Amino acid sequence: MAVVAMQRISILALKQHRKGILEKLQRCGVVEITASNCEDSVFSRMDTNESQRLFEKNVDIAGRALDILDRYAPEKKPLLSMFSGRSPLTAKQYYQFAQRAEECTRAANRVVALQKNVDENQAEIARLDSQLEALRPWMKLDISMRFSGTRATAAFVGQLPGQQTEEMILQAVAQQEPELNKLGVEIVSASPEQTCVVILCPLCDKARVDEILRAMGFAKPSAPSRETPKQRAQELQRKRDAAQQEIDAAQEEISSNANRREDFRLTADYNAMRAERYQVLGELAQSKHTFLVTGYIPQKAASSLAQCLAEKYEAYVELQQPDEKEDTPVLLKNNAFAAPVEPVLESYSLPGKGEVDPCSVMAIFYYVLFGMMLSDAAYGLIMVLFCAFALHKYQNMESGMRKTLQMFLYGGISTIFWGVMFGSYFGDAITVVSQTFFQTEITIPPLWFTPSEEPMRLLVFSFLLGIVHLFTGLGMLFYQDVKQKKYKDAIYDVIFWYLLVGGGILYLLSVEMATSMLGLGFVLPAGVGTVAGLCAIVGAVGIVATAGRESRNPLKRLLKGLYGLYNVSGYLSDILSYSRLLALGLATGVIASVFNQMGGMVGGGVLGAVVFILVFVIGHTLNIGINLLGAYVHTNRLQYVEFFGKFYSGGGRKFAPFGAKTKYYKMQEDERYENK
Repeated sequence: MAVVAMQRISILALKQHRKGILEKLQRCGVVEITASNCEDSVFSRMDTNESQRLFEKNVDIAGRALDILDRYAPEKKPLLSMFSGRSPLTAKQYYQFAQRAEECTRAANRVVALQKNVDENQAEIARLDSQLEALRPWMKLDISMRFSGTRATAAFVGQLPGQQTEEMILQAVAQQEPELNKLGVEIVSASPEQTCVVILCPLCDKARVDEILRAMGFAKPSAPSRETPKQRAQELQRKRDAAQQEIDAAQEEISSNANRREDFRLTADYNAMRAERYQVLGELAQSKHTFLVTGYIPQKAASSLAQCLAEKYEAYVELQQPDEKEDTPVLLKNNAFAAPVEPVLESYSLPGKGEVDPCSVMAIFYYVLFGMMLSDAAYGLIMVLFCAFALHKYQNMESGMRKTLQMFLYGGISTIFWGVMFGSYFGDAITVVSQTFFQTEITIPPLWFTPSEEPMRLLVFSFLLGIVHLFTGLGMLFYQDVKQKKYKDAIYDVIFWYLLVGGGILYLLSVEMATSMLGLGFVLPAGVGTVAGLCAIVGAVGIVATAGRESRNPLKRLLKGLYGLYNVSGYLSDILSYSRLLALGLATGVIASVFNQMGGMVGGGVLGAVVFILVFVIGHTLNIGINLLGAYVHTNRLQYVEFFGKFYSGGGRKFAPFGAKTKYYKMQEDERYENK
C-alpha cells in the first residue's frame, strides 16, 4: 500500500552527448520529462515539428505495409497470441537495425506504392468492364457508333426504351409523320430494357426524324468511338489485360516481401521511438553548447541514474524534493497480492495529494466479493487453470494484461473457496448426472450451506460483509487523517460515524423483532442494546455538532449538521447494495442448474449423453461468461461507490515516463551496447 516517492530531476550536459543521454533515458523509462520554461537570451527551444512528422509518417507507412502484407500473406497466429506481448529488443539489435532502417523504410514505401498501383488498376478494370458491358448490345454493328450518314442520307445510331421491332418503330414514326415513308430501320439488339437500333433517312428529313425519335425516347450512345464496337471491345480488353498483368505483378512483388514482416515492425517501432525523442527534444531548453532536461523520477531509481549519467556523459544531475503544491505524478508499488487490482484503481482514479494507495486493503475485499458473486468451484477451477497456464506460458505478456490475469487467478481461487462452501460444482451437475445416467443420487454437501435453500442466511451474511467493508473504508479515512495529523477530523468524520452506525446496528440486534426478521438465532442482551443506543446518540449529536464546522454562522452550522446526520440514510442504502452478492450468487447456481436439467430431459442412453454434453458445454460456457462479466462489473461497483465513497477522492496524475512506447518490441537495457 504505497505511492512511490518522487524526486524532481534536472540534467545539464553538453550537446555532443544529447543523443546518447536521450536514448539512455528512453531505454530506462524512469524519467517523466517536463517542458522547460527557461527561455531567455541563452536558452531556447528547437523546432522539431517537421522531423517529428517525418518519423510519424514513416511509422504510418510501416503500419500500412504490414496491413497490406496481411492481405496477401496472412500470418498464422496461435489461438492465445493476444497474451504473447511484445518481443524483447536489446540495445545491440536496435543499433544493428538502425544501420539498415532507411532501406527498410524504402521497402515499406515500395509495398505501399505497389498497393496503390493495384488499387488504381482495379479501379481502371472496373471502368473498362463498365465500358465493355455498355458495348455488348452493339457487337453486331459493323460500323462506327459515331456514323452520322452519307452525303444524301442521315443516320441515327442509338437506343430506344423497351423491346421493339422494326415494324413497331416504323409504325410509331408514321403516326407522327405519315409522309416519312423513306425510312430504313435495322435492329442491332433488343432486350426488355432497351432496343439498339440504326435508323437511316434522306438528309432532307433529318430534322423531322430527329424530333420524332426524341419524342420516342431515343438516346445516342455515351462516348461512342471511331472504331466499330467489336474493334473498340478488343482495344478495351487489351487495356484490361494489361491492367490485370500489372496487378498480378504488383501482388506477386508484395507477396515476396512477406519475409520482411519483422523488418517492417522494427521500422515502425524505430521511427516511433525517434518521433518521441524529437518531441522531447523540442521541449528541452538548449544553448549553443549545452541542453537541460527537467522532470520527475522515482526516488529509488534517482541515484543510480544520476551516477550513470555523470560517469558516462559527464552530465550535471541535480535531485530535489518536490514542493507540496507541485503536480507530482503518481506511481503505485504493491506486492504480488495487491498489484493485480492496480488497473481497477487506475480506471477509477489514482490517489490525490495526501491520499494513501488503497490497493492492499481493496484487494482482500475484491477477491472475496468476486468469489461470492460467482461462487462455483468448477468455474473457479477453470479460471485458475486458464490464468495459470497463460501466465506461465507467455513470459513476455504486457504488464496490464499480466495484472488482469493475476486478478482473475486470485478471483478464481476465491470462487473455488465459496463454491466448496456452498456446494456448487457446475451447479448440481454431479447430482443430475448420477440420477440421469446411473439411477442413483450422488451429492457433494456444502461445507457451510446451500444458498438456494437458505437465501435469507446468505443475505444476512452479505449485509455483514458489507458492513465490514464500509467500516474498513472509514478506517482508511481515519488512517489518512491521522497520517496528516488531522486528529480532530479523524474523530468528527470517523469515530462519530462508528458510534452512530455501529451503535445502531448493535441496538437492532438487541431487538427480538429485528433478529427474527433477519432469521438470526440470537438476541443481544438488553444491556448491550442500551449501551449501543447511547453510543448511537453520542455519535448523532457529535455529527450534528461537527458536520458543519467550517461555517461560522451558528444557524448554518446547525443546518449543515442536520444534513450531515441525514447521510445516515446513505449508509442504509450502501448496506442494501451488498444484496447483489445474494442475487449474483444465486443467479450463477440457478442458471447452472437449469442447464443441467435441460440436458437431462432426454434421459439416459447414448442419445441422452450426446444431448447432455451439448447442452452442458454450451449452457455452462454462456453461464460462466455472463456471470464472470457480472461479477467483475458489480465487484468494481462496490469498490467505486460504497468503499471509495467513504474515504477516497482520487485525482492523481499517472506517472508517464519518457520511454520506448513501441507497438511490436519491448526495449531491454544493455549497457554493453550503449551508443556513445
